[in-house]
Amino acid sequence: MDKKQVAIIGAGISGLLACKYCLSKGFNPIVFDLEPDIGGVWLKTIKTTRLQAPKDLYQFSDFPWPDSVVDPFPTQQQVLEYLRSYANRFDLMPHIKLQSRVESISYDGPSSETWSLWNGIGEGFGKWSVAVNDIKTDTTQVYVVDFVILCLGRFKDVPNIPQFPTGKGPEVFHGKAIHSMEYAAMDHDKAAEFVKGKKVVVVGFGKTGLDIARECSSINGPKHPCTIVYRHDHWKLPDWAPWGVPMTYLYFNRFSELLVHKPGEGFLLSLLATLLSPLRWGVSKFVESHIKRRLPLVKFDMVPQHSFSKDARSCLVLYMPDPDNFFDAVENKSINLKRSQSFSFYENGIYVDGDDTHIEAEIVIFATGFRGEEKLKHIFEQSTFGHFIADSPRVPLYRECIHAQIPQLAVIGFSESLSNMYISEMRAKWVATLLEGAIKLPNVDEMKKDIARWDEYMKQSSGEYHYRSSVGALEIWYNDQLCKDIGMNRMRKDGLFANLFEPYGPTDYYVNPKC
Repeated sequence: MDKKQVAIIGAGISGLLACKYCLSKGFNPIVFDLEPDIGGVWLKTIKTTRLQAPKDLYQFSDFPWPDSVVDPFPTQQQVLEYLRSYANRFDLMPHIKLQSRVESISYDGPSSETWSLWNGIGEGFGKWSVAVNDIKTDTTQVYVVDFVILCLGRFKDVPNIPQFPTGKGPEVFHGKAIHSMEYAAMDHDKAAEFVKGKKVVVVGFGKTGLDIARECSSINGPKHPCTIVYRHDHWKLPDWAPWGVPMTYLYFNRFSELLVHKPGEGFLLSLLATLLSPLRWGVSKFVESHIKRRLPLVKFDMVPQHSFSKDARSCLVLYMPDPDNFFDAVENKSINLKRSQSFSFYENGIYVDGDDTHIEAEIVIFATGFRGEEKLKHIFEQSTFGHFIADSPRVPLYRECIHAQIPQLAVIGFSESLSNMYISEMRAKWVATLLEGAIKLPNVDEMKKDIARWDEYMKQSSGEYHYRSSVGALEIWYNDQLCKDIGMNRMRKDGLFANLFEPYGPTDYYVNPKC
């Protein structure tokens, strides 16, 4: 029998994992990536970028970090070297075509409109045509494959730029307005030269906005201050051990997940989550009290209006290394903070709507994220599939991997978690097992009902951020569903006490291929 041909689009973490697990099942994967090297979002970052989570939570289940990496939060270069080592260890590079732009994918097969079972099971299978442009030769080749795995990621390529009324946008600004993607793509020395001696406004206070502002303040000091303009405060972690208790014991074990309502839970689990809700509130307040003790959030009016747990479930918690350095910069006016729901441009900077504040600037950098759903939508030649993907507030995927009405295609790495790497690894295992024919899927109606249950959970847990499809602080429950489908024991530790109270991490999901 011919090997199943699988096209994987994207050579970041999810693409490498998809390739590795497809190979382990005897398939023939081919990975396409626009960039000249593997690494995805890690290939082009700001100079000071580090991991947000400790490396023990951000590793492959069967490939530990080398002993030479001693910092719990490795740098960009260390992460890239780790990914390259992984690709070499499992001989993935021969299956990866770099500098290859996927222009479109087109499906030729049975219509999905009348499906009762996903993929048209029992009705015949189609093929995907993947049009790929080789950047080096400017030639296009069409690859015909049995299955496509989209590993495009949501944090690169398509910048999210706020919309402005005519005459109030960047077009009236006499300085330069760019997205953080352009800043990160610069050579580090060139980036430093770009902001040197300039008044910079950074729009957005996530990880990227924080990193850029800190770089600007270290280069320019108070003489040319950097201003961060942002809409909402979110919780910032000075460390991963509130009051000396490792965060993993508070949000990464099964007991912590008993405190919250979960999609698809039964009556007893629902009752238990309700009864334990005071403890859930107490855990969040415990962490918040530590943060407010360590960071001068009250002094600088930066205390969020919502709980730490909400940010954890939305994957919006921000780890802030060396926080004293940041707040010293705020104290000496190297960094200014301005919270506002909206602003406009004028010739010499930005105008903060509502309080008549003008902020002079020569450079405005939008650290406002990306529109990853647009990449997914426009890669399809058939517009119907694009609408299936992007016409909902969040991308509706069963098990966060497959769309109920798009045949022979999976998406890995689009929804978020507090530790994206090992969640992506579990998804790659699930998709490879599905390709193998070893997963019995429910019918399409049941799949849609399950998606709706997760939608409702995300709306309840993340509110206005549910579009991020976050399974943060619910990784174990989510992985339990995947384990059940692929025939893995969901209890990954020895003994009831260990399974209930010990933190779960990537190595718990390692499966010896010889067993």
